[in-house]
Order: sequence, then C-alpha cells, then structure tokens
Amino acid sequence: MESSIQHVRSGKAIKVKTDRSLSEKVFVVFIYAFSGAFALACFLPFWLVFINSFAKESAIKVHGYQLIPKEFSLNAYQYVLHGKQIASSYLVSTTVTVVGTVLAVLITAMYAYVLAHPKVKYRNVLSFLTYFTMIFGAGLVGFYILIANWLHLKDSLWALILPYMLNPFFAFIMVSFFRTLPYEINEAATVDGANDLRIFFRIILPISKPVIATVGLFYALQYWNDFFLALLFIDNYKLHPLQMMIRQLISNINMSAYVGGSQTTYTQPLPTYGVQLATVCLTIGPIIFLYPFIQRFFVKGITIGALKG
Repeated sequence: MESSIQHVRSGKAIKVKTDRSLSEKVFVVFIYAFSGAFALACFLPFWLVFINSFAKESAIKVHGYQLIPKEFSLNAYQYVLHGKQIASSYLVSTTVTVVGTVLAVLITAMYAYVLAHPKVKYRNVLSFLTYFTMIFGAGLVGFYILIANWLHLKDSLWALILPYMLNPFFAFIMVSFFRTLPYEINEAATVDGANDLRIFFRIILPISKPVIATVGLFYALQYWNDFFLALLFIDNYKLHPLQMMIRQLISNINMSAYVGGSQTTYTQPLPTYGVQLATVCLTIGPIIFLYPFIQRFFVKGITIGALKG
C-alpha cells in the first residue's frame, strides 16, 4: 500500500512515495501488540491492588483477588486511617525523601562536577575510589557499627538519610553529563571573575536540569521505597517510614496495636488483606504524582552521555 509524505523545501511541497513491505507491516503490528501487552501486564497488578483494597474481606477470602470485586467496603481504609501511625509514617517518609533527595542531589552534583573537571589534579584517583566502592563494601557489620556506634544515629532520621546521600552510580551519570558541557563556559566565566562555586551554582546547575531531574527521581524512589535502614536502625515505631509500616502489616506483627495503637477502639473484624492493600495504595500515591512533573526531563537525562559527538 502506497502512502505519500509531503516535505517542504524552499517553499515548495514535494510528495515522496513510500512503500512499506509486508515484513515491515508485520513487525510494526508485532511491536504495537507487544507494547500493549507489556503495558497491560504492568498495569494489571496495580489495578488488582487498587480495586481489591475496596473489596470486602469476606469476598477476598472466598473469591480471591478479582478484577471487579462483587462486594465493596471501606473498612480497610477506615481501619488504616483510624490510628495515628500512618500519619506519623507519612511525615517520616516525606521528610526523609525531601531532605534526603535535596541533599543527595546537591552533594552528588558537586562531587560529580569535581570528577568531570579537567583541571582537578586527583580526579582520576577519586574516580577510582568511587568505582571501587561500587564493587567492594565494608559489609553489614561494619556499616552498622559506623552508623549506630560511631555516629550515634540510631533512632534518628539521619540514619535513614545519610547512608544514601552519595550513590556512586548516580555520580557517574552526572559525570557523563558534565563532560558533555563545553569547558569554554568555565573559561569565559573565569575571565569575568567568577570563582568555582559561582560557576557551579549560577551556570552549571541551571543548564543541568535533565540530569538533575533524572538523578533526583532515582534518589526520591530510593528514599521513599527503603525499609532496610529502618529495619536496622529504627526501634521506635513512631519513626518508622511507610515502607516499614507496610512490612510490619504484611508480616502480621502486632497489626492491631501497630495501626490503631494500644488504645484503639476499632470494633469491627480485622480486614487483614484489605489493610495491606489499602496501605500500599496510600503509600504509592506521592511517587505516582511526582513522575509527571519530571517526565519531560527523564528520557533526555537518562540518555545523557550515551552518545558523544
């Protein structure tokens, strides 16, 4: 089947006839079908979690997880929102994510700028040490001793922020981006009397929005989804982030006291499965709403440094 495409050259419209072979048509149909099936496979688990969080506990136990539940109920959400723990965990997760992401992106960007700067004398040594930490670690025992015994950060929000403040992989993503920037920008700013800090904050950062948005999203996801640090260093349940709360609920460890508190007055039967699903829905929302604001930077930022021309 022939199709015509119009190109405008020198103010004149030129018709170009293109023929698409049968194999190309089949390939295009396959790509669309595969992409649609993959998108549906990714969407289906989210839909099951969301719609069954409104299902009655008895319906889940009898019929399992359904695409459209036969009986609906708000008992799970009423139970989760009845206590103060989810509000406390929301505050902890939000604080850790916002503060941690801002500090981590700033420190990672400054460190990556040093590694990418051609005039820094020991940048190759620093790059090797950074890469070395990606391969070898101190181990869990040494990590725990450092955070809990030496820095005395146990039962502190800094124990949830500090360990992730500089990720070597994210640093190398930023290094690849900074190396694509013309060094003549630095030279021109230096001639005008700007020092390194002024160049970095007034010139480099404003033109680095794609990579900052990309790395910022990675850091935000890392902080928001983490429960391992809370499992290690947080004994006070009032400082548990949302992911730790979910873990406790799914593990059925003192669910009633954990969600409602020891003084809970909730009298209805405990919606075990519904509470788990409702908590997941309540905790995943902020990250879903965050992505659309930085999506336009994400694709560009993640491919920075892949090609160098």
